[in-house]
Amino acid sequence: MATSKNFLAMAMFMALLVMAMSNVIHFGSKIDSNWYDAHATFYGDMKGGETMQGACGYGNLFEQGYGLETAALSTELFNDGLTCGACYEIMCVNDPQWCIPNAGTIKITATNFCPPNYSKPHDNWCNPPQKHFDLSMPMFVKLAYYKAGIIPVRYRRVFCSKHGGVKFQIKGNPYWIQVLLFNVGGAGDVNAVKIKGSKTGWLQMKKSWGQNWLTGTNLVGQSLSFQVTVSDGKTVQFNNAAPANWQFGQTFDGKINF
Repeated sequence: MATSKNFLAMAMFMALLVMAMSNVIHFGSKIDSNWYDAHATFYGDMKGGETMQGACGYGNLFEQGYGLETAALSTELFNDGLTCGACYEIMCVNDPQWCIPNAGTIKITATNFCPPNYSKPHDNWCNPPQKHFDLSMPMFVKLAYYKAGIIPVRYRRVFCSKHGGVKFQIKGNPYWIQVLLFNVGGAGDVNAVKIKGSKTGWLQMKKSWGQNWLTGTNLVGQSLSFQVTVSDGKTVQFNNAAPANWQFGQTFDGKINF
């Protein structure tokens, strides 16, 4: 009986060891989940076509899994693109004329930038230091009547729940590689990325724009691994996420998420 227990314990240990060797995960601190005051508007129509191809670089939000549950953030929240991928819970408050009674909350992912307009310093809600969400129309009308135009809201950061693994879309040419990260769970917003070819060590990538990350090292013909760190400090390692025969324009599934 003791031998059987020892065997089971060893089997469990070996399984955990294999998992640890294939994907390294470092845990960070929690994100700030306090409620804060802001305002919200909407852009586009109910089909959301105008919300595609935003400043985060995600392209077609339907294809990438974000759909219409999205928002463009004001300068104060956008953080030069580092907040791309972050998730928020939002509620309409203190406006009984326009807030839909018992509407509850919505959850959105930051996918775009709401640019400031300094020619209208008193009429543009995306000017700093204001905190503002420009929602897709389907999200806005879950909270308020569309004729409101603008509503006071409260918001808080929440963890992102995504289906499937983190996605890596590879672009560029043999002289430079740009990788778009999307479908990131957990804190959602990526703050640092490292890449490693099968013939190199770990290389720090530079943020290009939105959630596109860049390296000038030629890694063609090598399998690619990634270390991804999100804003709460958690790091996940994706070993051999792309095989050695990867091609520019392809997207690879990291199999796991945050």
